[in-house]
Amino acid sequence: MSEQNLEALRSQIDELNIEILRLINERAEIVDEIGKIKGKQGVNRYDPLRERHMLNLLKEHNKGPLNQMTVDYIFKQIFKTALKQLEADKKKELLVSRKKKSDDTVVEINGETVGTGGPTFVFGPCSVESYEQVAAVAASIQAKGLKMIRGGAYKPRTSPYDFQGLGLEGLKILKQISKEYGLAVVTEIVTPAHIEEALDYIDVIQIGARNMQNFELLKAVGSTNKPVLLKRGLAATIDEFIHAAEYIMSQGNQNIMLCERGIRTYEKATRNTLDISAVPILKQETHLPVFVDVTHSTGRRDLLLPCAKAAIAIGADGVMAEVHPDPSVALSDSQQQMDIPEFDAFYNEIQKFMKQYELKA
Repeated sequence: MSEQNLEALRSQIDELNIEILRLINERAEIVDEIGKIKGKQGVNRYDPLRERHMLNLLKEHNKGPLNQMTVDYIFKQIFKTALKQLEADKKKELLVSRKKKSDDTVVEINGETVGTGGPTFVFGPCSVESYEQVAAVAASIQAKGLKMIRGGAYKPRTSPYDFQGLGLEGLKILKQISKEYGLAVVTEIVTPAHIEEALDYIDVIQIGARNMQNFELLKAVGSTNKPVLLKRGLAATIDEFIHAAEYIMSQGNQNIMLCERGIRTYEKATRNTLDISAVPILKQETHLPVFVDVTHSTGRRDLLLPCAKAAIAIGADGVMAEVHPDPSVALSDSQQQMDIPEFDAFYNEIQKFMKQYELKA
């Protein structure tokens, strides 16, 4: 008789479990509808006051035998699951999301296709200082069969007394170099006011780390048809980085490339800490090409080569590094730029590494 009672009770438990599952799924559907409404309203999907109201309501109706602490714990887990559900749905809605677009975005620049599997290389001086300086680097880049050059005309610096760049004059130098050496120009724009005058001189708009969350600038470059290289902020999470890219794409510009350039941590051995794991995470979460800037992430010439190899091995779509004819007299970041012979050796080693890597693959 007791065995029959046990089986009957177990059967009741099974039925209750199924009913609880049905109710939880029904609740999830309602949560989804609430999320859509809040999304249209542009309000925060998490409301702590609403959560407190629900817990108080449960407390009023709790007749036991579960104590209130246990009830609170159970329902807080349900609330947490609902919040994760809303966050997952929100990510699906992002234009830059891999869930929104499964195919890789490919950006075409000066005959170079970025995001097709093989790494793209972008080299050049930190700052444009003179025609002669940039031309020396451009000649070395051209000799290697590369298609792009980077160089800063506008330089946001930590100190207001440091070299701020040549501005429009620097853009003119880059344009002249572009014509003479057949190189596409990648350069940073720091304010929306500079975009219109810069468009005729450059091929790729770079958004620097300090401007990653300059939302007006992001929206402004999103309204252009120029490819954008967006660098990760100094202390930005990957989620913040992805949403910065969304600002650009929401304005219609789909030619976006992301760039991991190191984040600020307590470590002092390098200028920043290269978050190499960001590369596969960004490629899983988004459909955008991902670069690694080995210069700003390390700040050390002796680490440029191993970090570039690591970036290529982990699947980066491109590598950036800085080159100067005479780094000792550079007006910015002299300690981290390669000179021409170092650049030649660096590139030769990278080519050897890629051949070995292809054989192993």
